[in-house]
This record gives sequence, structure tokens and C-alpha cells, in this order.
Amino acid sequence: MKDLLLITPPFTQLNTPYPATAYLKGFLNTKEISSFQMDLGIEVILQLFSKEGLTQIFNSCNSTDLSENSQRIFALREEYIKTIDDVIAFLKNKKPTLARQICSMNFLPEASRFNQLDYMEFAFGNMGLQDKAKHLATLYLEDLSDFIVENIDENFGFSRYAERLGRSANSFDELYNKLNASSTFVDGFTLEILAKRIQEVQPKLICFSVPFPGNLYAAFKCAQFIKQNFPSIKTAMGGGFPNTELRDLKDKRVFEFFDFITLDDGELPIELLWENVCHSEQSEESFKRTFLLENGEVTYKNNSERNDYKQAETGTPDYSDLLLDQYISVIEMANPMHSLWSDGRWNKLTMAHGCYWGKCTFCDISLDYIKIYEPIAAKILVDRMEEMIAATGENGFHFVDEAAPPALMREVALEIIRRKLVVTWWTNIRFEKSFTRDLCFLLKLSGCIAVSGGLEVASDRLLKLINKGVSVSQVAKVTRNFTEAGIMVHSYLMYGYPTQTVQETVDSLEMVRQMFEMGILQSGFWHQFAMTAHSPVGMNPDEFGVIPNQKEITFAHNDVEFTDKTGIDHSQFSYGLKKSLFNYMHGICFENPLQEWFDFKIPKTTVHLDYIHDCLVEEESFSTSPSAKIIWTGNIPLVAFFTKNKKGNVWEMAELTFHEKTNTFSINMEKEKAEWLLDTIAEFSISSKNAMTFNQLKAKYELNFEDFELFWFSKPIQTLRENGIILTL
Repeated sequence: MKDLLLITPPFTQLNTPYPATAYLKGFLNTKEISSFQMDLGIEVILQLFSKEGLTQIFNSCNSTDLSENSQRIFALREEYIKTIDDVIAFLKNKKPTLARQICSMNFLPEASRFNQLDYMEFAFGNMGLQDKAKHLATLYLEDLSDFIVENIDENFGFSRYAERLGRSANSFDELYNKLNASSTFVDGFTLEILAKRIQEVQPKLICFSVPFPGNLYAAFKCAQFIKQNFPSIKTAMGGGFPNTELRDLKDKRVFEFFDFITLDDGELPIELLWENVCHSEQSEESFKRTFLLENGEVTYKNNSERNDYKQAETGTPDYSDLLLDQYISVIEMANPMHSLWSDGRWNKLTMAHGCYWGKCTFCDISLDYIKIYEPIAAKILVDRMEEMIAATGENGFHFVDEAAPPALMREVALEIIRRKLVVTWWTNIRFEKSFTRDLCFLLKLSGCIAVSGGLEVASDRLLKLINKGVSVSQVAKVTRNFTEAGIMVHSYLMYGYPTQTVQETVDSLEMVRQMFEMGILQSGFWHQFAMTAHSPVGMNPDEFGVIPNQKEITFAHNDVEFTDKTGIDHSQFSYGLKKSLFNYMHGICFENPLQEWFDFKIPKTTVHLDYIHDCLVEEESFSTSPSAKIIWTGNIPLVAFFTKNKKGNVWEMAELTFHEKTNTFSINMEKEKAEWLLDTIAEFSISSKNAMTFNQLKAKYELNFEDFELFWFSKPIQTLRENGIILTL
């Protein structure tokens, strides 16, 4: 028996738990509040995609009225039922030897999704056996998904269920009607699992974390079921969707399903709900950012005088109760970053609450989850990483920050290296000039494998209008630095921003083409600009040349329909932009004229063919900040002494040989300076907790020798810097 049951409703991710409930459970542990958490989505998927589940699917299907593709799947139903359990086990990484069977192309039944293989065979050359098999198994599941959508449940989706009902649902009417109609096929699986878990846990309060519109219907359906079958249990909803969409909630009918809806950081609101529900005799009826029904009216209560918890006080995310070994990894080959997202196990953490930049005009910067910026100390973060590795057995981390701060990333990387942790991690960033070659190299040493950031419109005029704080040239240099360090770079790309011209869209595409051709971008995704109610554009539309289509708001309010005063139909660019990007990501078609991607006339680009190349050609800076940290990352070299003779003069020299992970190289130095360097290494070694600054190193050198700058920019030291042995941070 637990006081609270925390639920992520279907469907979010297949390969790893969405972290919201783990964060809350970690916090509740610090308050000794008993709780149980479940990812209802993965449990439903595993039951649906099993021999028993597929049998029910095929038995529920009317075989007389099927499309050609569905006919083929139905005809092969025994093959699907025969193979499904083994395929799912393989995707759980439990039957790796099945990869050879799958790749034989005579094991899996194939329907329409496999038609794309003719066009994608070239990409298999970059994939190992396991990844190729995962991709084929992914196509197999997508075929089954298509069958379900077409014949069983039109709202089904692996990561989104009935998403349309949650998008821009200014009125609750459509969703309400759907909830009061007959339950869907998938609902049957969902509610059966839920009922069993409620009977096991016997909670007093059930809290649903709803991150996306695609979780909304299932959350409401579950809450409806609880009210009908367990009327004594209170229900609450929080998470990303209510935080952004339900701030103007007015519809009373919502509270037929939920007793409470909370906004923004969930720790204090849920603690107060627990006090009100489980200890009402001691509670003073205080709430934090909570909607409820009071005297028959929707009421927003924020009457608690208690402050929200600092990030250092919220505890380590706790993934216990979740079926960590049951998640399945799928591979989308078309997009490297999307593949990273869907493949592998990732512990989720944040380096900082909110966004340190907080100025982008398309972003919901007026909301607390972005506006209130609070970083977490590197030591605490790495402590939590170690705790989570011990608890989950996984050493992969996805830092889910809006934009991870460069200085904190540096300190986290140093702390990881000092503790000799073996971790793999990735995160979101801004393409700050702070990401120097040396910092990127350090991040790689600590286990960073990928970053994603917003290039957005790839136009300096529009980047300034967006208030992005970067230029195309700066983005190019930063992505080059990451790429050369061996860190994959994904870029979020936008089209249709207010006042954007057709010429700017074409020029943005040319910028992107050149960046992929130069090899400094490896992944990207185009999306059309969407105006949100809580962004500067949404709050001040006149300033940005858009006219909002005003509607009465009684339920969800975030995405705002609008008219662009330019009159341009930006949606016409969607297919061409995405098709070109697909090819660029696979390293082909760079020579194709941009016109070939579109079936309507576009202007020629005004961007010079060597624009990005020229951005990357720059003179080396011979200045180093006096306060820059100097870090030695290498091993102790092997030393051999020798003498050098020239025109009767004899010098004692030293040859220092460095054996690094992937290469061996040597430098020659005067014996005295070599000995000084070897004696000094320990003081600016990466393992030292007190990093030496450039000025401190200079002062130490000049106690023994003259002209530090000549030494610092000498060929031997530059060789060490080029090989990442000496980093300037």
C-alpha cells in the first residue's frame, strides 16, 4: 500500500522512461512520502505486441474490407504471431543472436514499410549487424502499427495516442465527447493494466504526468475509469501539457475526471496535495499553483506561503518500480539524432532549471519552467549520476535542459573525468562562442557524444529578430569545433517565421546545404514556425507582423492560429526542405540545384557558394585570457635525453614521447624546460581540483626562464595543444 501512485500515461517513449515521475519519486523520498510509479505506456505496448495481443488484434479485424497492404498483413498473421515475442525480446537486447536471422531477410514478414529499403540500402553500409536488425525490426513494428491504425484503432501511435484531440483544443467538447463514447481497442489493454496496479498499490492519490498532447486522451480516460470504479481515490494531473496549455482553464467538466490540476514545478504542489488528501486533519487547505472545483466553480489556488524547493533539495531521480529491462530500442535510420533518441537506455537529468538565455521570441519564455533559471552544482550533478548508475545499471545520460550552460558543462565534464567515471551523455545547447575547440575536446573526453541546438532560420536578419544571440558564422564555427572533437551535431531548423521571405527560406536552405557539405552538421530537422500564447510573438503579435485568430479559451491554450501579413504560404516548402535534408544527412545530392527539391518556382540563392567555408577560415588567435584555466589531459610521457650540436654549440635536449589512446607522438625540448614541464604537470593536471590559470602558469615559468609567450607558442607546446594534451578553458 502506497499513498501516491505516479503514472505516465500512454504513449511517450519506447526505449527509456520519461523522467517526470522519477523526479517526483526522488523528491517524495526526501519527505518520506510513500509512492509507486509506473509507465503505463510501455506496459500497454508490451501487452499489445505479444502473441496474445496480436491474436486479439487479428481476431478483432473485419477481414472482408481491407486495403491491399492490410490484406497482406492479415494473410501473414500467423507469421507475425509466431515472430512477435522473439522480435520484442531482441529489441529489449535480450536475444542479440536473432540479429543474424532478422538480417537474412527471410525471417520477418514484410509489408509496405519495407518498400523503403530499396532507397535506403546505401545507408546500411554505415550500420553494424545489430543496428541493421533493429531497423528492420522497427519497420516490422511500423507495419503492424499501420494495420492497427487502419483497422482497429485510428488513434494509435507508438509515441502519441489521439494526439489530434490534445492539439490546440481551445474547447473541451471534442475530447469530452470522445471520452464518453465507446472505449477503444487500446483502452481495453490500458484500463485492464491500470485496474490491476491500483488493486496492488491501493493509493489514496493518483497523479498523472502529461508531458505531451499525445498523452492527454489516455490520462483523461484513465481518470474517468478511476472515478467510475475507485471513487474514493483522488486524481491529479501535472506535467508539460498543463504547464503550457491549461493556464487559462475554465471548463468545469474537466473536474469530472481530475480533482486537481497543478502547474509548473511539481514538488511543492504534490507535497501539499498529499497533505490535503492523506492528512486532511492536519492540513490547512493550502495549495500551490493548483486548479480545483470549489463551490461549483473552477478555482485557481496559490495560497501557500511556502517557497518552491531549490534544485539541490529535490533529491536524486528514483527509477525504481519502472520496468527498466523491458523497454525496447528502435532505430529510425533517416535521422541520426532521432535514432539516438529512440535507441538505447538513457537516464534523464537536468543541469539547470530553466534557460540561462531566455530571450528567444518564439519560445514560451514568460513561463516559469523557462524563465526561472537555477543551475545545479557540478558536484551534486555527478553525485546524482553515480547514484543513478548504481540504481539503474545504466551509464547513459540525456541532459534534458532547454539549453545546457557551457560553464556548467565544463565543470561537469571535469568532475566526471576526475572521478574516472565511464559515462555516455548528450544534451541541448545554444551555439555559443564559448564552445571553443578545447572545450569541445574536454566534453568528448568526459563521454559527450552529441549535442543539439537551434540554428533555426539560418538567416542573420531573422536570427536577430528571434533574439537568438548567435550568427550563422558563429554557428558554423561552433559546429566545426564539436565535429572535430568527434561529437555529433543536430540542428533544429525553422521556416515560416513572421516576416520571413521566400528568398530567406531559399537562402536558409543553401546555408544548411553548405554546412552539411562541409561536414560540420550531421543531423537536422525542419519544422514550421508555430506561434504560442506565452511567447513574445504570441503576446505581442503586432510587433512581428502576424494577426492572431482569436478564439474563446475554455480548455487548452498554447498554439495560436494566425495569419502572416506577408501572405506567403510557408507550408508549401515543407516537403522540399525535408526531402533535401534527408539526402544531405546521408551525404548525397549536394550538387543538385535547390530548385530540384521543389515543384514550384523558387528564386536563386543569394548566398555565395563558399560562404560557410569562408566563415571557417580564420586567423589563429595568439591571445589567451589571463584567467583561462590550463588543463593537462595527457599521461606522463616517456623521456629520453640527448645532445644537439650546431656550429660547435652543444645543447642538452629531451625527447618526450606521448602514448595516447589512438596515437603516439614525440616532441623535443631543451632539457631544463622539459624537466620544468614534467615537474609542473601535476599542478595543472586534469585530476587536480584547483586548476591553474594562464597567469599562474606564466608566473611559475618566469621564476626560472624568460619570455613565456615564446615558450607557449613554440612548436612543441603547440603540438601538445593540437593533440589535446594541453587545454585552455
